Amino acid sequence: MLGKHKACVVAALCSTVIGAGVTGCGADSLENWDPLAPATRTADAGAISGTEKIDVEGRSVNVSCSGEPAKGEPVIMLMHGGGDALDKLAALQKTLSEQHRVCSYDRLGAGASAQPEGPQDFAGAGRILTGVLDRVAGDRPVVLAGHSLGGLLAARYAPDHKERVKGLVLMDATSPTMADDITKAIPESATGPAAELRAQNLAMFQGQNPEKLVIADGKVRSAGDIPVEVIQHGKPYLAAVPKYGKRLEQAWAAGQRKWLALSSGSKLSTAANSGHYIYLDQPEVAVKAIDRVAAQAARQSQDQ
Repeated sequence: MLGKHKACVVAALCSTVIGAGVTGCGADSLENWDPLAPATRTADAGAISGTEKIDVEGRSVNVSCSGEPAKGEPVIMLMHGGGDALDKLAALQKTLSEQHRVCSYDRLGAGASAQPEGPQDFAGAGRILTGVLDRVAGDRPVVLAGHSLGGLLAARYAPDHKERVKGLVLMDATSPTMADDITKAIPESATGPAAELRAQNLAMFQGQNPEKLVIADGKVRSAGDIPVEVIQHGKPYLAAVPKYGKRLEQAWAAGQRKWLALSSGSKLSTAANSGHYIYLDQPEVAVKAIDRVAAQAARQSQDQ
């Protein structure tokens, strides 16, 4: 039984913790997250319908788009968690595309996109995201909706791209201080499954993951007054870790609250019947949150 619990929690944490950040990023990376967008934005040239591979900085990036754009409405960009790919978001994208223009993409090292040339950092991941947004959104406003690692990337990206990112939905996003959280929750003196979990996650922070992302903690920076909805899991799956499960759950909840500093318009809610994959366990919660943020972002954009 213990082995089964351990396997489930390790798998979940692999996704949640990888959500923490991107490779080789120290404080300097956070400050230099792709501050300049490319000059050319080409969303109006051959809009993508379905799945297509595009070139971004000489790398092949797998992109999927669906739904018809409405005037003044933001483009929704879905961002998958660590160890996942855009196909896992397919059902959510299909539902959202009934009312919105929705896109998703595989990050380098994930799904059908090219492998990264080497370790990735926040700046590099940001440039790839910018290139994708240039192609699928052009000058239109964007709402980023990210799960786990995707949520952390979205939250790190938004403060430096206020002219473009007009709303955020973070679905059980990795804590901005995940490395510190896990080292405090599971001490170096731990033994057994908890010790293994600690070691595995710290290795992932150092880049031993499919995307070669080196995870670094950082402060939450403000993205202004954009609408932000932070959704945390309600089922305490981390509690399955022997001895230290309660600490992990408390650290995770604290990490979700830290994301509220993103905006004066941030809100925190709990998906009561969901584990880490909120958009799969309670898709209606994710859809309603994205609908609300998109509507508010559209109103704010029209008022400016």
